[in-house]
Amino acid sequence: MTLSGAEGESFAANYLIKNGYRILERNFRTSLGEIDIIARDGETLVFIEVKARSSTRFGPPQLAVDHRKQVKITRVALAYLSQKKDPPGLCRFDVLALRKDQGNFKIELIRNAFDGVFYP
Repeated sequence: MTLSGAEGESFAANYLIKNGYRILERNFRTSLGEIDIIARDGETLVFIEVKARSSTRFGPPQLAVDHRKQVKITRVALAYLSQKKDPPGLCRFDVLALRKDQGNFKIELIRNAFDGVFYP
């Protein structure tokens, strides 16, 4: 059974809402790339990368958020922030790893998974 990106992101958004996050944007796109979910966790603005896998054959999903992906997410986050009139206050980057196992989702939310990466 395969796990589609849209299915994973919908499950992730519902999980985040149940855990107190307020979703602001889904699939925020620029010419630089995309951020899966932008949300508020209390007063903190959170940029969330969702990684979903049907198996761990190639390792856990969160390993796909490597340095190159972190740089891209940081650049898109800066583009998002440049569009806003009000300063966001605190920001952080979370990774939500999903794996579908026998029809059930296994989920791991990694808060503050990485610091913004401002170099190539």
